[in-house]
Amino acid sequence: MTRSRSMYLFALPALLVIGGFFVYPIVLSVKMSFTDFTGVGTAEWVGWKNYDRFISRSRYLDSVWITLKFTFLVVTIQTLVGLVFAVFLHRLPAIRNFCRAVLFTPAMMSFVIVGYVWQFIYAPYSGGLNAVLTAVGLEGLTRGWLGDPATALYAIAITHVWMFVGYTTAIFLVGFANIPSEIEEAGRLDGASSWQRFRHLELPLLAPSFTVNIILSTVGTLKTFELPFIMTRGGPDRATNTLSLEIVNNLFGSYKFGFASALSIVMLLIVVIVAVLQNTYLRRREEM
Repeated sequence: MTRSRSMYLFALPALLVIGGFFVYPIVLSVKMSFTDFTGVGTAEWVGWKNYDRFISRSRYLDSVWITLKFTFLVVTIQTLVGLVFAVFLHRLPAIRNFCRAVLFTPAMMSFVIVGYVWQFIYAPYSGGLNAVLTAVGLEGLTRGWLGDPATALYAIAITHVWMFVGYTTAIFLVGFANIPSEIEEAGRLDGASSWQRFRHLELPLLAPSFTVNIILSTVGTLKTFELPFIMTRGGPDRATNTLSLEIVNNLFGSYKFGFASALSIVMLLIVVIVAVLQNTYLRRREEM
């Protein structure tokens, strides 16, 4: 009995923090999502009106689609690029620590700095990307990357990948470190090539690393706000207008606290559903 009480007492501070900074804000947001609260005055109960507005207006459904598309692009590219980097660094231990530090550097930078730097790179006239394309004779491919609805979302996705691929690489390197050296040695003794060892030995044993990488990058990207806001403000023609941007614009631009709360609950549900489905599927893959 005394031991149980001690456990509860040790857990109490953490429970208070979780309740005060996680559970209570969610409950308050759910309650506010059924009102027309504008930040001042008395909130009037409007029932499901905010959610009906979300469903009935295409701009908000489009923002959900853009968010999901952006997340799919980032997670796919980041996972594949991070895996490639990890494979090469695993086989080149002499430069592993240096390259790992280099890959981590962008993630330590401010979103504002990264956003403005890549804005300059994508600039239509003085940007570095168009200058490189012109220098190598591919002038026909130059364009205003952030000003074209067909390329703006992809350009921001590449920036996001560049910023966080170091995390993905580091997690894969941990996965490689956890592979018993006897397995790789047995593959070499059996005459397996580097590709065969990777395909049939290392890749299946990296399943837990895939699970961690995909879930973390998915959850983080679904909530992304900073880069689309800094680089395009949701434009051009709402091509990069994610759900997070809609929440911020309604909250601080239009002072529609009730509707912004409803959008936040929708985002929370999307994040939870996607994370649960991913975790269930990937955990099963680990056991196969």
